[in-house]
Amino acid sequence: MNELDRLRDVERWMAWIRLGGVAFALFQLGVLRDEYPEGYDVGVWITTAVLAVAAAVLWLLSRRDLSTREARVIGLTALVTDTAVVSAYVLLHAFQEGSLLAMLLIVPLVEGAIRYGFRGGIGVPIVFVPVLVAFELLRDHHLGTSFDADNVTFPLGVLLLAGLIVAWLVERLWRQTAVAEERAAEAELLRDQLGRRVDVLEAAGRCARALGSSLELDEAFNAFIRELRAVVPFDRTAIVLAEGGSAQVMAAAGLGSDVVFPAGTHRPLAASVMQEVLRGETVYRDDMSDAAYPEEQDLLGLGLRCRVAAPLLAGARSIGMISVLRTEPRSFDEEEVELLTLLGRFVATAVQNIRAYDAERTTVEELRRLSALRADFVSLVSHELRSPMATVIGSARTLQARWRELQPDQRDSFLALIADETNRLATLIADVLDTSRIEAGTFNYVFDDVDLAELVREVAAAAEVGQDEVPVRATVADVVPTIRADRERLRQVLANLVENAVKYSPSGGTVEVRTTAVNGQVIVGVRDQGSGIAAEDQSLIFEKFGRARSGKTLPGTGLGLFIARSIAEAHGGTLEVRSAPGEGATFTLALPG
Repeated sequence: MNELDRLRDVERWMAWIRLGGVAFALFQLGVLRDEYPEGYDVGVWITTAVLAVAAAVLWLLSRRDLSTREARVIGLTALVTDTAVVSAYVLLHAFQEGSLLAMLLIVPLVEGAIRYGFRGGIGVPIVFVPVLVAFELLRDHHLGTSFDADNVTFPLGVLLLAGLIVAWLVERLWRQTAVAEERAAEAELLRDQLGRRVDVLEAAGRCARALGSSLELDEAFNAFIRELRAVVPFDRTAIVLAEGGSAQVMAAAGLGSDVVFPAGTHRPLAASVMQEVLRGETVYRDDMSDAAYPEEQDLLGLGLRCRVAAPLLAGARSIGMISVLRTEPRSFDEEEVELLTLLGRFVATAVQNIRAYDAERTTVEELRRLSALRADFVSLVSHELRSPMATVIGSARTLQARWRELQPDQRDSFLALIADETNRLATLIADVLDTSRIEAGTFNYVFDDVDLAELVREVAAAAEVGQDEVPVRATVADVVPTIRADRERLRQVLANLVENAVKYSPSGGTVEVRTTAVNGQVIVGVRDQGSGIAAEDQSLIFEKFGRARSGKTLPGTGLGLFIARSIAEAHGGTLEVRSAPGEGATFTLALPG
């Protein structure tokens, strides 16, 4: 109970007591109306009238909605009035021998103690000292007794003792009430806190269930966003996972999510907020204007100023973070930060399940793709083997059956055909064996000093001699350093690139082979004028059995470029392609100089 409520209660209670006092006074006047000395009855009636008017006014005031200051003023006025009325009654009845009316002094004494505690319990008896003195003097005047100081000091002592007892009880009651109210307030606060925590737990649980409602990332993340926005409004949010030495954005939504750090983005962990989050700590950036982390500069460019990054905890290990941002600085309160921290614990399992499902699905799709490629390869190899074998067998049987009938030049043609088809078979078998060795890690290399410029000229010359439809031009820079490499393996790479360029170039087109030295690397570029390679096929052609699915399709196993790139990487280099449909293709071999 606060002070104002206490003052109002006291005032209303005393108002009723005061009205009862008026009735009692009227009763006493009726009983003693013939006993008063001359003039005293007028004083008693005036005092009673004052009491009645004061009681009525104070009763009406106690019904009003008083302020603390008004209640204090009215309370003091009421105590003064009651003390004056009681004192008047006591003095007006001093003529009675053995009068008990002095006992009325206890009423304002109790009222003062109730209103003011020890101040009232001590102050009111002190105020009564002149009343007690005047009472004793009036007794001496009316009854002819001599002034006795004990009749002043003894009542005063009794009043003081009574005032102290009542004041102590009142003060104790106040203290107990204050303690009870404090405990009630604490209990209410704890109840509110418990209610808020329950709400937080329920909200976090709803968000976690939404994220775990589906193993499809987009569907699960959309459901999660709907729940999260209902409990923690945001302008942007993202789920970021720690992958090796980088932070990968698993999902993002909101302001600039398709432009700045969209889903699938990888960023280095060094100096990023993710480093702190991975320690299991929630990071609250109330204002990112100072851009304490590298990524915050880009987020500030979107107008985002406030950020909470909570760890995704799988057990005791942090696997990433949930990041929630707003445009207004210092816009997250403690409850929202607590909710996001709790949410990070709840959703980590769902995130792991989705990631595991994605990984398994990717693995299954890759296995299916490889299975399809293997099936295509078996079909392709069967065809590639059947055709030259049929040619070799047919030519050999023709020579065996009609050797004497054939002219020498016809015999030579059949023998040359057998040799060519046998070479095709040998090449096919060699590619399959090389692929197996590469996968098994038994593909051997013999490194030595190699003049790459000379090797490029040899390969280009051999390719031009072997056919006459597509010219092959080799351009070598003035200074090309000698490199450490396996000459025959590099010849295999270059021959494959040039032969592919010739094969896919139209008759009359030109294949250009350029060799340069740039920034400590030797670069060999092979450019054709073929139909080009679609963007979606440019990574496929370097895989085992991979072949372009669009454009010009020619016989082949799909192993040549896989072997070529493997050899390039074994030399510490790279093999890349740049192409577009209708614009030809340029294969670039880069080797350390």
